[in-house]
Amino acid sequence: MLTTQDVARLAGLARIELTPEELAHLAPQIDVIVESVAGVAEVMSLDIPPTSHAVPMTNVMRDDEPVRSPAIRDLLAADAPDFEDGQFRVPRILEEEA
Repeated sequence: MLTTQDVARLAGLARIELTPEELAHLAPQIDVIVESVAGVAEVMSLDIPPTSHAVPMTNVMRDDEPVRSPAIRDLLAADAPDFEDGQFRVPRILEEEA
């Protein structure tokens, strides 16, 4: 079982300041966590390969085929209220200084 001194040492390594009340409160909780991790280690089997997913993953993406992009003029005409020389045209918001 972890003692409050063990938890204080862990907190010091993690650079976490804990009061004596917090140490007393956390010691049993951290002990339960350590026991739970130990329980997982007991049921681990060496004949099961490590996996990143519980089910096999397959690539569901389409083939990468080049396609012709729409013309910039068509895109601007479809999305911009006003455009000029291939750029969005917006109202002036700042005055130029002389």
